[in-house]
Amino acid sequence: MRKYFLACGTVVGAVCISSIVLGQDAPSATMTPDSTVVPAPAFTSTPTPTPTVIDTPAPSATATPYVIATPAPRATATATPIVFPESGPVSPEPSPIIPEPTPGFPPVSSKPYRSTEIGVTSSLQWSEKGAPVFNLDKAVLTALQQNPDILRAKEEIERTKGVILEIAAAALPHVNPQGNFSWTDPNLRGNSGGGGSIGGSGGTIPGADADAYAIRIVGTQLVFNYGTFRAIRGTFFQRDSAYFGFRSTVDQVIATVKTQFYQVILNRALIGVQEESVRLLESQLKDQQNRFEAGTVPRFNVLQAQVQLSNQIPNLIAARNAYRISILQLAKTLGIDYNPLRGVASPLRVIGELAYVPRKISLIEAVELGKRNRPFLKQARANVFNQLEQVHVAIGNFLPNVNTSGGYEIFSSPFSTSWNDISNGYVFQTQGNWALWDSGETFGRVKQQRALLSQTKIIYDDDVRQVELEIQQAASNLLQNRELIQATEKNVEQADEAVRLAKARLDAGAGTQLDVLNAQVQLTTAQSTRLQALFGYDSTLAEFDRVTGAQSVYTESFDSIAPRAAKSRRYYTGSDVDAVGKKKRNAVLEPLPVTPMSGQGPGWK
Repeated sequence: MRKYFLACGTVVGAVCISSIVLGQDAPSATMTPDSTVVPAPAFTSTPTPTPTVIDTPAPSATATPYVIATPAPRATATATPIVFPESGPVSPEPSPIIPEPTPGFPPVSSKPYRSTEIGVTSSLQWSEKGAPVFNLDKAVLTALQQNPDILRAKEEIERTKGVILEIAAAALPHVNPQGNFSWTDPNLRGNSGGGGSIGGSGGTIPGADADAYAIRIVGTQLVFNYGTFRAIRGTFFQRDSAYFGFRSTVDQVIATVKTQFYQVILNRALIGVQEESVRLLESQLKDQQNRFEAGTVPRFNVLQAQVQLSNQIPNLIAARNAYRISILQLAKTLGIDYNPLRGVASPLRVIGELAYVPRKISLIEAVELGKRNRPFLKQARANVFNQLEQVHVAIGNFLPNVNTSGGYEIFSSPFSTSWNDISNGYVFQTQGNWALWDSGETFGRVKQQRALLSQTKIIYDDDVRQVELEIQQAASNLLQNRELIQATEKNVEQADEAVRLAKARLDAGAGTQLDVLNAQVQLTTAQSTRLQALFGYDSTLAEFDRVTGAQSVYTESFDSIAPRAAKSRRYYTGSDVDAVGKKKRNAVLEPLPVTPMSGQGPGWK
């Protein structure tokens, strides 16, 4: 019996002890967190802290406002921003920063743009919708018809034609009819003394008729003037110079149109490069935001992606502005007027692409062909010939000048009132003069003109060297851009592959975000360098065609303004002749055969 009571007492004691213990734990499960409760046991009691607390650089052990005692606020953190002391609010899922798509350009992405994120909006309303379309050939033809430089050069030819007519008129007959009529007051007819008449020396003759008239038709003709004949000859060389200046202007305009056309294509392609770079950085930013929300990367990665994207956006804006400016410059070269109905829209739309068409170039042949074909040298040759004629004009002052005149004269009788009482007959006169001694005036003029002739010859020789320099520079630039194209041929593919590998390494945890950003920068640089090399080659090729005189071929389309002398041997400017076309004694190179590339037309000899 005593054993039974002992067992019951043991059970009752155990139950009491359990009740006491449970009675102490139950209130702790229901009470609310107090301000005296220190929420830091997670830092001290847990031997291995959680990755979120350790990897985040911003919170510290004293940053108690960010350590929550219960998990409930953490569950609602997606609805409220998490505030960090060193920065502003960061939304857990912020929208990517995307530049506003300028009208006329493809948008960077399909997501809407918020102007408050960048602070830049477009008010230009640029659009190419409805603008006339131009390819390269159409642009060149339009410039040949409307470019103001070409129109001015053509009018210069017309001006020199007027100079020819003016100077040549001095050697052609001149016919000058002359007539006069006079009337005298009757009160003055009988005054034989003191009274005078206006313009008279004494008075009128007594009994003379008050009405008098005279008619004379006189023709003059230059018989001999050596200086005039040589001046007329010089005007023809002025006309030739204007024609070759016109051709040089045409070559320059064609090269300018090609360069500006390629510049538009380049700037348009650079917009695509910058937009692709923005899209890559946008996707990188979104990826880092997702990783940050998952707690696998620090917030520094998000900030770095945002900074990189913000730095890239100005490049895209600048590329779009450069594209607009290049189109406006091309429109000006083509002679397209501003249309108020168009407003700020694009004046034209360009279609084409940058292509690499290798061309085999022989420098020696290119230099020789450039000397033969360049209108620039032919214009300098015409100037030499014109100055040579000016020397002969000055020499003409040493020689006599002879003029003759003749005509028919009719005048009324001063003693008759009848209109039929006239005197008439032929008149003839020959006049000559010769300055036998002018104290050196003519000699001084000849000396001046000979000095100017020497200057024009020196200028011609320097122009030849300038042509040689331009051809060699153009050939060197072609070689440089060709090597750049070859060097960058695989660079873009390699840079694209580097971006892919950097992303894969980052996803696998073996790489860093900086590697991805650097690879993206290198890809953008490689794409831009490739495009610049293509543009450099195409534009330099246009310049090479200009300096070698192969920019355009002059055929019957220029016959209306091309003088016959322009196709003669007189304007052969090969390496084997001097400034006046005489064969050089020490010519090193044999003249190359004239090919169709010379562009001299069927009349070239």
